[in-house]
Amino acid sequence: MRSVDPAPFTLRRATGGLAEGAEALGRDLDRADLAAVLAGANRKAARKARTGAFAGMKPRPADWYTFDAADDDTADWYPQGVTCASDGGYDSPAFAVSWYWRPASGERGARVSFLDPGSLRYRHVLLVTAEPDGSFGPVPVHAGGIAWYAGHLFVADTAHGLRVFDLARFLDMKTGRGDAGDPEKIGRHGGEPHAFGYRYILPQVDAWAADEGAARFSYLAVDRSGERDLLLSGEYVKEKGRTGRVARWALDGAALAESGGTAVPIDAHTAPDGEIQGALSHAGTWYFSRGRGGSGNGSLIVVPDGEEPAARSYPVGPEDLTCWREQGTLWSVTEFRGRRSVFAVPL
Repeated sequence: MRSVDPAPFTLRRATGGLAEGAEALGRDLDRADLAAVLAGANRKAARKARTGAFAGMKPRPADWYTFDAADDDTADWYPQGVTCASDGGYDSPAFAVSWYWRPASGERGARVSFLDPGSLRYRHVLLVTAEPDGSFGPVPVHAGGIAWYAGHLFVADTAHGLRVFDLARFLDMKTGRGDAGDPEKIGRHGGEPHAFGYRYILPQVDAWAADEGAARFSYLAVDRSGERDLLLSGEYVKEKGRTGRVARWALDGAALAESGGTAVPIDAHTAPDGEIQGALSHAGTWYFSRGRGGSGNGSLIVVPDGEEPAARSYPVGPEDLTCWREQGTLWSVTEFRGRRSVFAVPL
């Protein structure tokens, strides 16, 4: 890893009426918190179930959770980002996993699954953007990385920066009616709100915009191991012989530390290899999740401070990274059909 100029990762606050739109949308929909979303979770995960996700990986993960059969096999949605309550400063075992809509038609944007490992229950929540007039639509991003911090969810928007969602602003689509709306519609139709049949939606409340073409935002993580909490993002680069860059910003409450609406990273570095799908820094050590497509095992590249990188065995299709600090474990999610799991290895 080599230090580089952090300026390409400079971000500018770009609220653009997002908070007002979320407020307008919430005027006729009941607000819910994460506890209510998890209490009514409608899908069942399995712990340490048989899966082909770890073929060729030695040793096997320390722990893992698999999605239900329908989510494991769907060709419409692909999991990408992962974060946990420990990122947000909570000593609780909740996880969040982002998925993007893959079909070329019928855009449905991005959704986030909230998983309670204690009950093994999880629920999908649709991300939306809302306008001050109360209209709303899907969030058409790859959602390659997510980070939970101070009650907010940061979502990577590859070419544009970061989107921010308030985890105290879940909205219940069943408000005032017996169902969650038409599963084929989004937005307001005949005055009634619909969100593709999802029970809960989460509206965007803030944004951090990058200069066009300056840097890419492929994955996210939180580093809580130093004097200041940091948000990390980096670039996925597939071109042979090239590596991406990673950058870190200081966090200030639920936002990036900024001056005059501009947030400049405290540092930036080259990644140790190409095709990095996720990265995390913790207690002076860097961790990088490297993929090799759907046919070969990935690797976990570990870079202790001042030392050479070392590669560990990893499954096929590893993505974003998060750290459950209280357990000393590093978590990721695998993306490919029939092999989808949220899994842990020791730090």
